[in-house]
Amino acid sequence: MSLRRPAKEQPETFEFNSSSLEAANAIVSKYPKGKQQSAVMALLYIAQKQNDNWIPLVAMKYIAKFLDMPYIKVYEVATFYTMYNLSPVGNFFVQVCTTTPCMIRGANKLVEACKEKISENESELSNDKSCSWMEVECLGACVNAPMMQINDDYYEDLDKEKTLEILEKILNGETPKPGSYRGRVSNQPENNRKTLMDLKNA
Repeated sequence: MSLRRPAKEQPETFEFNSSSLEAANAIVSKYPKGKQQSAVMALLYIAQKQNDNWIPLVAMKYIAKFLDMPYIKVYEVATFYTMYNLSPVGNFFVQVCTTTPCMIRGANKLVEACKEKISENESELSNDKSCSWMEVECLGACVNAPMMQINDDYYEDLDKEKTLEILEKILNGETPKPGSYRGRVSNQPENNRKTLMDLKNA
């Protein structure tokens, strides 16, 4: 695992906005009294969504006070789990799966598309600061490989041409339609399934 460091440039203040505060209080209320620290991962995710897909140090300190726990414990969680971004990633964060199933099906072509459209290096913001990309481990959609995740959405059954089209849209501020780019529903075979036809819910 590569070393994960917080961004050098950090905002001076952070606090939950009204909707984030409501969501955080709802999550904390689900835990027994004195066990609110268990909500730390959920609150870090809320902070990340509010703060343009990344978590500054002041947000970690804010959450530590919010949950009445040591700041270092929040920092340890945020720096351990790769789903938390420690520096700006832009409005669109592209994660390309390069684990074996996707690699065999051509994930390197998706990486090439990201290098051409976004930036030559991963974890580097595009020229307009709108997006960035990185290679990641399995995203759990192996049947529909190769695939990538943009923010909360999955884009599956890709090739370089389709990836370039998707990236062109996000660079223009659009949100491309997620799902299979070969017309599949979920992970069913193309042109519908051919077996277990007598089972309605198969």
